Amino acid sequence: MKDGIVKIALVDDHVLFRNGLKLLLGNEPNMSVIIEASDGADFLSQLNAKNPPDIVLMDIGMPNMDGIEATRLAVAKVPGIRIIALSMFGEEDYYYQMISAGAKGFLLKNSEISDVKEAIEQVMSGNSYFSQELLYNVIKNFHANKDSEGVTATLSKREQQVLNEICKGLSNQEIADTLFISKRTVDKHRSNLLSKTNSKNTANLILYAIKHKLISI
Repeated sequence: MKDGIVKIALVDDHVLFRNGLKLLLGNEPNMSVIIEASDGADFLSQLNAKNPPDIVLMDIGMPNMDGIEATRLAVAKVPGIRIIALSMFGEEDYYYQMISAGAKGFLLKNSEISDVKEAIEQVMSGNSYFSQELLYNVIKNFHANKDSEGVTATLSKREQQVLNEICKGLSNQEIADTLFISKRTVDKHRSNLLSKTNSKNTANLILYAIKHKLISI
């Protein structure tokens, strides 16, 4: 981020959606769209490792190259690049693949611009982001799946509390304030949760928690 301006890439094959989101983001004084792409291959051809976008808003289902493959290749080209998946209902099966590829969060395509701004701010701050509506839908689908795996992680009462707050989208400092504990303690609990669930990042942890019914939102 340079001069306080968040550089954004929009990757979506629907021109009207892309143009509309670009227009809305263009009204934000601290955001600038520097890349527009119609599919993953188009995006990768424009991605400059020396001057990458701060945030990538990446559609999952696209022709030529989908968001999963594009995310994987973008992370390989620019390690640490922050990618937020643009999702529609019914794409839950792809979430684990997107997270494994390197996505930092998920945003419904019918979200309000305030939600888009919040997602960008959260991911820019090093957090993951899931829209609450999307989380409810994922929970419903996983709980309806009779073949869902059993709980494989044994969590302490405090770890369970921290996990619930993480899944609400709270930062470590906000969790500390909510539970009346220090941020350092929350940092330790988050690290333990990642280790116990074998999750490589917070987004992976959230989906793991939902799949194994470790939380109730």
